[in-house]
Amino acid sequence: MIPLQLFDPASSTYTYVLHDPATREALIIDPVDAQLERDLAALQARGLTLRWALETHAHADHITSAGLLAEHTGARTAAPAGCGIGTAAVQLQHGDVLEFGAERLRALHTPGHTVGSMSYVWREHVFTGDALLINGCGRTDFQSGDAHALYRSITEVLFALPDSTTVWPGHDYQGRSHSTIAAEKVGNARVAGRSEAEFVLLMQGLHLPRPQRMDEAVPANLQSGLRHDAGAALLQAPRAAEGYAGDVSPQLAWQWVQSGDAVLVDVRTDAEREWVGQVPGAAAVAWKQWPGMAMNPDFDAQLRAAVPAGAQVLLLCRSGVRSIAAARRATELGLMAYNVLEGFEGDPDSQAQRGHRGGWRFHGLPWRQG
Repeated sequence: MIPLQLFDPASSTYTYVLHDPATREALIIDPVDAQLERDLAALQARGLTLRWALETHAHADHITSAGLLAEHTGARTAAPAGCGIGTAAVQLQHGDVLEFGAERLRALHTPGHTVGSMSYVWREHVFTGDALLINGCGRTDFQSGDAHALYRSITEVLFALPDSTTVWPGHDYQGRSHSTIAAEKVGNARVAGRSEAEFVLLMQGLHLPRPQRMDEAVPANLQSGLRHDAGAALLQAPRAAEGYAGDVSPQLAWQWVQSGDAVLVDVRTDAEREWVGQVPGAAAVAWKQWPGMAMNPDFDAQLRAAVPAGAQVLLLCRSGVRSIAAARRATELGLMAYNVLEGFEGDPDSQAQRGHRGGWRFHGLPWRQG
């Protein structure tokens, strides 16, 4: 059993996909927003159902796609409790276990790069994020970093694993893919043979440049990568978008529907509309359906049937993620398509609950249950 290792060249980030061969249930570790389509395609090509999207920490060099993957696949998000990623549905503590099919992944608290950083053990593999790298380790000079804590995380937690354990790092900048605990014990240039005091002195003298995307990436990652605030300006005019006509706020979308300027199409699953609520008069054309959030093979035909010739179409989903993909497809079909920002439920709040941070219902627009 070998994990699928994927690479983002822009940030030198490794993303990992693990799965249970019997049930085809999977999880993904440290996904990158720029690689969303690649990761969805990899899951589909292998017939995998994503159950978990999780982080090793709140990244400073790229934005996660965990929240986006959850919207597209129905997966749940999980993150280390100490990282402050409040939008994650599960806040992991040391020793917690995530199950996917018959497989189990165990969380290890390995602080130092950040105060909440975690590594994950699966079978004979460990995914170390930015704690332990190949012949190196993560930096400790920002975002609650602590060289003393990192030394203990590496030497007392990670090096306590069996020597044969394969190390899968969060990054590598020299084309290396993996190592072993045994190799890092004897050969890691920053840790091997050094006392804690020597390690701390070394880390204090690195003087590394500040990550270029830190001010953008960290706030976004504390929200699971979800950034769909409509903003007051959009109450009057749509925002231009790539691949479709534009983004509109829920309030503006309702104005267009009332005036007859556009048709509202709800692209959520049948189950979501039934159990969460729906907009009276909206056409129901699912982008994906349960089980497994499989693509709706009749989407094109159903959308054409729902939208009269020459009419504009507004696409609404749970939080304005799936509706972007649907809007792009509608545009390819020749329709003037707009994505409704924030969706029906909005984004998760700091308690991973929806309905309190934007969304159709939050703004008091018409809806009904069932």
